[in-house]
Amino acid sequence: MVNDSFDNNTLKSDLLAMLQAEHPTMCRRWFDDIRVLGVTGGVILIQIMEPVQLKYLQRCCVQQFADAAQSVTGRLLGVRFVGDESVETQPSARLVSGDSITLGAAPEEDMLISPDYNFDSFVIGPGNRLAHAAATAVSSRPGQAYNPLFIHGGVGLGKTHLLQSICQTAMRLHGSMKIYYVSCNGFMTQFLDAVQAGEMSLFRNKFRVFDMLVIDDIHDLSKRDQTQEEFFHTFNTLFQSGKQIVLSSDAPPSEIPYLEERLISRFGCGLVASVDPPGFETRVAILTQKAKMRGVELSDDVASYVASQLDANIRQLEGAITKLQGVAMLDQVEITLALAKQVIGRQVVSEQVKNTSIQDILDCISGFYDIKLTDLLSKKRHKSVTVPRQVGMWLSRKYTRFSLEEIGGYFGGRDHTTVMHAIKSIDTKRGADGFFQREITTIESQLSDKAGSISK
Repeated sequence: MVNDSFDNNTLKSDLLAMLQAEHPTMCRRWFDDIRVLGVTGGVILIQIMEPVQLKYLQRCCVQQFADAAQSVTGRLLGVRFVGDESVETQPSARLVSGDSITLGAAPEEDMLISPDYNFDSFVIGPGNRLAHAAATAVSSRPGQAYNPLFIHGGVGLGKTHLLQSICQTAMRLHGSMKIYYVSCNGFMTQFLDAVQAGEMSLFRNKFRVFDMLVIDDIHDLSKRDQTQEEFFHTFNTLFQSGKQIVLSSDAPPSEIPYLEERLISRFGCGLVASVDPPGFETRVAILTQKAKMRGVELSDDVASYVASQLDANIRQLEGAITKLQGVAMLDQVEITLALAKQVIGRQVVSEQVKNTSIQDILDCISGFYDIKLTDLLSKKRHKSVTVPRQVGMWLSRKYTRFSLEEIGGYFGGRDHTTVMHAIKSIDTKRGADGFFQREITTIESQLSDKAGSISK
């Protein structure tokens, strides 16, 4: 029985205000669509009718909402998110994310659909126009428009956004459709588990009954001979049945190393669309859109400044908004151009990008790490050489306009996959090792000083 001692509208307003104060980066504009139904059995019932939003709240936001509820009411209350009042958690479409949230099934779920990743919030630019158009067509006419749809591009450029947008739109338009969304690693893990358990027939039956199979990071199939064999047969079964297949990768099919020719052929028989880094105008639009989604006020000057400083990928832009929002909340100030310059970095970075060459980077790296240029460009794989070499590739990607292939050519004729691996390795190491991050900052400062002296 619902307790009416609280005014539901007031409770909702107080909850959202507390969440905005305590967890600003988590809050989204669609939180305004929630409805507080009341308190029953020491639990606040909160309704949200959109299935993807409901699942997101259930998976990611229970503790934060519960903490906020206890703060604003002064009572030890829990929180439960529900959809339809009579059926608490049943999604209207059969989306299987990671493993399963389909009717009645609830195993592990390693891939959560984000409400942020829909077509309405996707910013279209010259570098992603074809991929976006194909994605919208596939979500509207699965199995008929482009099959398979293969989307490729660098890290953080919007591939996952498009894949999740396809899932959400297909769920809404085709209510009876069975959709499976999973990472390539998730597919491989389930395959290996099935092999070890002697349950391959169950595995095959599970994967081959879907109307749409969506797999992120399919390039992880590289060197996985057994998994490639199984995926080939899964692909054929779905494709021959007219079921939609959507794949994403860091590279086009023909450039995924150690991928069987028959898979390369299958992946390329539909539409292969690239997602390229966004230009300046697109970056400004992305920043504005991301800020609006979070309820953050971002002036044109601030958006333009940040877009001029950060051009690697969209995740970098999202990180900038999070950082600006956090600092502004902590210091209780508005997000101004002055704050953006202080938080994001010195204005000289834009000049540095224009003036830095790969030779400048090679010189800085060899000097900083005290290694010979010939060793840096050689085939040597000792850690004392490979880490500086990877740092050089990472810096070249960040501060020059060269492609992955061109960067690999400068670093001893390496291919683009080696450069991609280097970039990922350095990003991971920077996040886990504060000392290493300070090394990178020092090298970047030296590059900045060098570029500044050249431009004078």
